[in-house]
Amino acid sequence: DLYRKVFVFRKDPSDAYVVLRARLEQPLHNFTVCLRSYTDLTRPHSLFSYATKAQDNEILLFKPRPEEYRFYVGGKFVTFRIPEGRRDWEHVCASWESATGIAEFWLNGKPWPRKGLQRGYTVGATAAILLGQEQDSFGGGFDLYNSFSGELTDIYLWDTGLSPDKMRAAFLSLRLPPALLAWKSLSYEVKGDVVVKPRLRE
Repeated sequence: DLYRKVFVFRKDPSDAYVVLRARLEQPLHNFTVCLRSYTDLTRPHSLFSYATKAQDNEILLFKPRPEEYRFYVGGKFVTFRIPEGRRDWEHVCASWESATGIAEFWLNGKPWPRKGLQRGYTVGATAAILLGQEQDSFGGGFDLYNSFSGELTDIYLWDTGLSPDKMRAAFLSLRLPPALLAWKSLSYEVKGDVVVKPRLRE
């Protein structure tokens, strides 16, 4: 149980990462991924990387610069521009539904304008899910200058699109529906220089 704990990625740039294990029974037609990050990086970095053997950017949350997030599904992406941060914790949720191709992006409990992405696509179930690196091949192919340095916490993946109420609940760390990946019952393996520490403040 990682309640009130964080992964600290200590080095910059870094070859470290965390492997997450999720029990996916079938391919995903809908999903929501949420996480909280804290970093002073200004270079590009990967937050959440879900690769299949067919597609290395099956699901990817990537931050090319401080005022921009890229959300990938099946190798295609949409961009969400955000105000330049105050170097504080940022909570993001991204959801996608195949039937409409609607991509939602929420930052700190607030929705951004929805965008269209990969309508009719199916996300493969046999996946390598990593924090801290961007995969260019299944489970590997890292570029150190896309690595994450800083703190990550509250990582979740659901096989549904969350309602607006649940998106806000994720931001506020309230009770959430059962998830494929849940911070409070995370199955993970640390590779390299990553330390689990208590959160410094709420």
